[in-house]
Amino acid sequence: MIRDWLTPDKINVINSIDNWKNAVRLSAEPLLAQGYMAEHYIEAILKSHEELGPYYLLAPGLAMPHARPEQGALRNGLSLLHIKEGISFGSTENDPVYVIIMLCARSGNEHITMIGELAELFSDQQKLERLLKADDIKAIQAVID
Repeated sequence: MIRDWLTPDKINVINSIDNWKNAVRLSAEPLLAQGYMAEHYIEAILKSHEELGPYYLLAPGLAMPHARPEQGALRNGLSLLHIKEGISFGSTENDPVYVIIMLCARSGNEHITMIGELAELFSDQQKLERLLKADDIKAIQAVID
């Protein structure tokens, strides 16, 4: 279940942030601090964004940054940053982004299960709307339960 990966210590809610790079960094902070990824995993995401554009924007308001496993993924994990005021990632069709789910996928079947459950959540329009509008950790957990 998603709630097993997105525990309260991996969820942050903030009012605003100054730019997309800092949003990506802040969304990764819990996973970095808990040893799920190396610092260069975050740098790989930022570099890919600059080269390819915001490839990880999945829907209006929703981003799922990730890099390749060999770019610093140490363990499979998820973290979530909710930005109440939203932030621009340079995508006219998906900005502003309110929810950033950082995906750190090492390998194995667990990350396939994780991605499948996220896809199920994102394809449920009502749940996605509730997630984008959630304004605290309790509300976010209610959506992902």
